[in-house]
Parts: sequence; structure tokens; C-alpha cells
Amino acid sequence: MPNKRLTFIDLFAGIGGFHYAFNSIGAKCVFASEWDKNARITYEENFKTIDPELFKKNGLGEYQYFNGDINDAKLEEIPDFDILCAGFPCQPFSIAGLRKGFEDTRGTLFFNIANIVKYKTLQNKKPKVLLLENVKGLRNHMHGETFEILINVLQKDLGYETRTLVLNAKYFGVPQNRERLFFVCWDKSQINVEDFKFPLGLNKDLNPIFKKEELDNCISTKVSDIFEPKNTLPEKMTISDKMWAGHKARKERNRLNGKGFGYSLFNDNSTYCSTISARYWKDGSEILIDQSEIGKNPRRLTPVEAGRLQGYKIIGNGWEDRNAANNQNNQDGLPEMRIVVSSKEAYHQFGNSVAVPVVRTLATEIYNQLLTHVTEPE
Repeated sequence: MPNKRLTFIDLFAGIGGFHYAFNSIGAKCVFASEWDKNARITYEENFKTIDPELFKKNGLGEYQYFNGDINDAKLEEIPDFDILCAGFPCQPFSIAGLRKGFEDTRGTLFFNIANIVKYKTLQNKKPKVLLLENVKGLRNHMHGETFEILINVLQKDLGYETRTLVLNAKYFGVPQNRERLFFVCWDKSQINVEDFKFPLGLNKDLNPIFKKEELDNCISTKVSDIFEPKNTLPEKMTISDKMWAGHKARKERNRLNGKGFGYSLFNDNSTYCSTISARYWKDGSEILIDQSEIGKNPRRLTPVEAGRLQGYKIIGNGWEDRNAANNQNNQDGLPEMRIVVSSKEAYHQFGNSVAVPVVRTLATEIYNQLLTHVTEPE
């Protein structure tokens, strides 16, 4: 068991899904980096009371530990930390010969992650654990070459034992079919553990599931768990006749052309819905809610519902189903997410976010399986 409070840094932080997760196990964020100005507004508003030192400014009025462009971060000014979290963008690497290692990552945002770890290692302050997230397609990006380089860098160049797995948010208590690839990496010189068992979901008692055959017993969900009361919904959430006709025509064209693309329609009792994306604000086509029983066109999710779909605790106008207000993502101990940007930006931010219950469960298992086995230097 660690004797001191664990610390982490939050790179490509977005609106802070990883921050919520590691705060839930008692860790303190000592450095964060996010370039998008609106995401920064949301991040600071929601974490300035949780980790106020993160937003301290120097005499020039500049943030000391809340970095904008990661390319401008000064390595010597990043505090020491135990855990590095990053949902990094998927970018092609420029293959430098046949080495397929650290030098191939130059010019990409992953290079910044590797460079920070290298610098800390040279200072004898090597991070204990890395938790990285990406789209599941990363495994096949550039015919698997990108993934191979990443694994080589993590294992051979940086010296981390590394495990990867695709996890689906629908098994963790949110009604969304969202698959993401996770990397859990640990330094065996500090953590003498041979393996890491990924939690595949949560059961009805909110305990982790580690066997695929037990996923049938995962916590149940339905799309209406995230709904605000129907009598509070703005009329603009219902799509226009013109947009609805366009959705139907486009889906039929795609069907005739052998494509599976088009709108997706769900109702109150749907077990889960499609993956919400950063473009949801445009037309909501990936997740439309059926309103035919009241004679209306389908509607989009509200920004509050979009956030709840990622597992954020957002009070909004309350819940259509009062029981949903008491589910595992809305418990009293969890901090509330406040929406402080426009609806368009809120959709964009939630679409880009990690699913909080997934990373919260991962954070707990990283603590239980890895960080309780740290060998402190004598």
C-alpha cells in the first residue's frame, strides 16, 4: 500500500474523464495539458475546487501546471508523478528504417508522451504506471504498423510491461456501445507484478467482471436511464420534417448501395445506443430517440443526456425515471459535471470524452493490482 498520496498527469485531457477516474481512488492531478480552448474552460470549471493548485498562475499570469499546447510544455517544469494518463490522437508514424521505435514517433503527439517518460526516467523519477486510450481501429492502423511501433516504444525503449485490450462501455453501466483500446503499462523495477487482468465490465453488485462468459451478468442498462423529464425537453430537440426526410432518404440510398450507414433510432427500452461522436451536434444521426408514440419526429439527446451517456454525473433538469437518478453513475460521492459551454461545444466535448465508468474501474484495478505492490527505494 502506498504511504503517500498518488499523483498523476492528465495529457490530451479533454474535459477530464481520466481526472474524475483517478480522483475517485484518491490520486492528485499535478499537471494537465489540453489545447482546445472550450475544453479548457470546462476542465477548469469542474476541477478548480478539486485540485486548485493545478490552476495556479505565475507572476506573468500564465498557468504553471495547466498546459495548452503539449509541444510547448517544458519538461523540467512538469512535477514528478506516479501515473501518466493520455487519450492520445491516432497519427501515422514516419518509419525511420527498420527500427520501429522511439525515433519513428517524432512529429506525433505520442512522441510527447514518450519524451516526458524518458526525461523523468533520466531524472530517476520514472513513472510507475501509464494508462493510454485510443480508438480500437488503432490496432489495424497502417496495417498494424502503428500499433507495433507503439508497443515497441513502450516495452523496449521505455521499459514498461504492457497489456492492451478493447473494452466496451455498455458492460460498465452506461447504455452506449462504445469500444475503445486501452494500454496499461507498469515499470517492473518498481512494481514486481507479472500480469494485469483487465476488468471487462461490472456486475449487478458493481464488482468487476474478469471472464467473458460472465458478461451476461453485467449491470443492466436502458437508454432511458439518461433521459431528462419529457416535459422539460426544448422543442428544438425534435428534428425538423426536412431533416427527418433527409435522414430516411440517405439511409435508403446507402442500403441500395450496400452500405450500412444512416441514422440509428432508439426508444426508452433500448438496452444501449450507438457510439456518440464529436460530430453529434451536426444532425444527431447516430443516436435519435423515437417519439412516434406522441406523434412527433425523432429527437436528439440533450447535452445533459449526452454527458450522462458517457457516465458523467449531471443533474440538469432531473431524470424521467426517478430510479435512474440513484444509479451507480449518480452516487452522492461522485463530483457533479457542470456544463459551462454552448450546446454545440458540449456535444463535441462529450463525443470526444472517455466513458467515465470504464476508466474509473480501470483506475481502481490499477490501484488494486499494481500500485499496492510498489517497492519503495530504500
